[in-house]
Amino acid sequence: MLKVVKVRLYPDAKQQQSLAQAFGSCRWLWNYCLNLMNQTYKDTGKGLSGYEVKKQIPQLKKEHDWLALTYSQCLQQVCLNLGVAFNNFFEKRAKYPNFKSKHGKQSIQYPQNVKVADSYLTLPKIGNVSAIIHRKIEGRIKTVTVSKNCSNQYFAAILFEDGQDKPESNAEGKAIGVDLGLTHFAITSDGSKFDNPRILSKHEKNLKLKQQQLSRKQKGSNNRTKSRKKVARVHRKITNCREDFLHKLSRRIVNENQVIVVENLNIKGMMRWDCLAKSIQSVGWGMFCTMLKYKAEMEGKIYQEVDRFFPSSKTCHVCLNQVSSLPLDVRFWTCEKCNTKHDRDINASINLRDEGLRILTSGTGDKACRPDRSRSNRGRKKSTTTLSVGQEGYIVLEESV
Repeated sequence: MLKVVKVRLYPDAKQQQSLAQAFGSCRWLWNYCLNLMNQTYKDTGKGLSGYEVKKQIPQLKKEHDWLALTYSQCLQQVCLNLGVAFNNFFEKRAKYPNFKSKHGKQSIQYPQNVKVADSYLTLPKIGNVSAIIHRKIEGRIKTVTVSKNCSNQYFAAILFEDGQDKPESNAEGKAIGVDLGLTHFAITSDGSKFDNPRILSKHEKNLKLKQQQLSRKQKGSNNRTKSRKKVARVHRKITNCREDFLHKLSRRIVNENQVIVVENLNIKGMMRWDCLAKSIQSVGWGMFCTMLKYKAEMEGKIYQEVDRFFPSSKTCHVCLNQVSSLPLDVRFWTCEKCNTKHDRDINASINLRDEGLRILTSGTGDKACRPDRSRSNRGRKKSTTTLSVGQEGYIVLEESV
């Protein structure tokens, strides 16, 4: 099973200069190959693969002597990564590859010949770089990606094969539904509510001050460079606080449950709401769901997503009665049929749990609401569905026509 451990690096002044040279060489080669691919397609109507542009590296080294200062396999990996980027674009998994800038995050990739010790990493043509190895790396190292962020912090992402098989998924255990929100970050089907930490709001005043100071500095000056690093450190602090909260909460939910059901939210579409765009962007729903997914898979547990059009908030989890409309400002409502008073968020999380278990047990598909199907019931036989939840969270589904 493939695993990744990201460690902090502390290179000395000479090693920082060597890494800066490697970052610049790989960035220049990426831009050169990307421009060559674009120009070739305009002239001939045919593109170039990553392997084809890789063959031009020896000739480029003769024309530019400084390319030889960078480890050769790092340069080769740049061409291969560019080919993968184009494949992802053509298969509609990513956008068209962009040219890289010297501003912002920098990275290089070592495909082999990297050794990991207790307190340092041995990188080709760089030497022994001090590192904090906070987790044991047992297995065969596949690749090591060295990166530098805007705050001049260096990291190494170590991808290795631990030699163990991926655990099989098992649905026997406690099931939970998780409804994501803004007032409360997460609401679970067992009634727990986790407050939104609002990390951006806590650092917004400091961030505004640093950005104002940056805007007053003259472009191209050393003071502007120093001020830019101050802004980057504030953003890094916000990112670290957000990731710490999401990691701890996702780990707690995965440890306590066997089946985790969430809603497949259209976060990019929700960002179009001007009144909530900033809050949605800063809360980190997508990152949280990603953490839940990979942590559950590594533990042999089940992560299930329910279709975004499933009416989880408008459906009574007791009698399955669905109301016609339920505005966002209505946080509590009473069912007209069974007179059950519902907390909007808890009711939604319970319905998400029941629907996720229905998908797992019935095998009828992963969509609760199909947009290609008409919602009209004319000309169809009416069917009644009986749904019950056991003590462990499992459901029993009986349908009669």
